[in-house]
Amino acid sequence: MFKKIRGILQWNILDSYILKKFLGSVTYSIILLMAIIIVVDISENLQHFLDNNAPMSAVITGYYLNFIPYFINLFIPLFTFISVIWFTSKLSVHNEIVAILNGGVSYYRMLVPYIVGAVIVAFCALILANFVVPKTNQGMHKFKETYLENYAVARINIHIKNSANSYIYLERWTKTEKTGYQFTYEVLGEHTIDYKLSAQRIVYNEDKKNWTLYAGKERRIIGDQEICSTFEQKDTVFNITPVDLNQDVFVSETMSTPELNKFIQEEKEKGSTFVDQYVIEQQRRLANPFGTIIMTIFAVCVSSRKTRRGVGVHLFIGMGLAFSFVFFQQISTVFSVQGNMPPGLGTWIPNIICLVLCVILLRSTPK
Repeated sequence: MFKKIRGILQWNILDSYILKKFLGSVTYSIILLMAIIIVVDISENLQHFLDNNAPMSAVITGYYLNFIPYFINLFIPLFTFISVIWFTSKLSVHNEIVAILNGGVSYYRMLVPYIVGAVIVAFCALILANFVVPKTNQGMHKFKETYLENYAVARINIHIKNSANSYIYLERWTKTEKTGYQFTYEVLGEHTIDYKLSAQRIVYNEDKKNWTLYAGKERRIIGDQEICSTFEQKDTVFNITPVDLNQDVFVSETMSTPELNKFIQEEKEKGSTFVDQYVIEQQRRLANPFGTIIMTIFAVCVSSRKTRRGVGVHLFIGMGLAFSFVFFQQISTVFSVQGNMPPGLGTWIPNIICLVLCVILLRSTPK
């Protein structure tokens, strides 16, 4: 199979040389930058670990072994971009690119090993984002819930769909105590609310698999009559469990993509307020790997131009573009959540902008 692909691409020694440089530089940059990130994280969280008596083995296996895949996945387009800027600038400074072009190799043909390398990295990023990182995020969240006191914060203003015509509202929900406050349950009729149940406090009973309501009111409409009553304590069941109430915007990060796709469909039916965030997470898992390919070509266009000032100029420009990419990512995500922009589109906007700039640079780069 590989021989057939090599034949189609007319692969040669030069291509192998560039691909080896590409993959080696990406690996080196990931190791170097992750080492810096880990050192910074240790300096920030060491006191928290000590205050909560987290054992060293748990910190290493439960936190940092799960921490590393998450950040590699998050920044892999930038890692790739910086790597390509670095080694392509060195090729340019040493006149190797000039020699390649003077040897009869077209500029677009020279991009082939770069694209092959980018596809390899993008494929690894795809597996990482869709299957590996969700599992490591589960371990990280478990560690934080066990050893970091303030991690499991209460959720507020929860709206959830209980059935086709019934809805539940909680002003506040505490995960650790499995207790909610200012609870309201409403069943909608054709034109009115036919049934309303409210309580100051609601507690889930793990052994009985039901809910206990305290200090509540019950209002029921039958025909033209309205029947109201109060109670001190009442046991009942709903179609929801604490798992549904524990969910927040980060729950999607702990699911593999097949699980996430199913989960999004269920949350749409329940009328969850977090659906947009879940869709953003779903699209990010595709946009990030695809962005790796775009950023690779972008980096080649920037760094293949020979300059008298050497590698430093290319790195300076590259870092500026990299931080601009991160800035556009954050801005587009905010507009997707807070504005009227479709969440899927907001995730892809930085890639679209970079693709347009990439095409412009490709047309203007000396060949």
